[in-house]
Amino acid sequence: MSDVRHVLVLPDRDAAEEAAEALTERFAVTEEPQLVRDALAGEDDAEDAQWLLVVEDAQERLDPAALDEFAAEWEGWREEP
Repeated sequence: MSDVRHVLVLPDRDAAEEAAEALTERFAVTEEPQLVRDALAGEDDAEDAQWLLVVEDAQERLDPAALDEFAAEWEGWREEP
């Protein structure tokens, strides 16, 4: 079993929540994606935070290019490992 994990960076919580729901439907992921708030360095305001959508892919069946396109729909991107 592999320890592959994809991290999608999204601009805000609403986008991350919508993307998490759509990801489950579109890619038929079995594990619920994890939402993580990523405060920007030096920012105190909760509004100035990106949100990370962490997707476990133990069977390595998710296509990174498809995830790139998916994240772009919410003005986000996929972090390279």
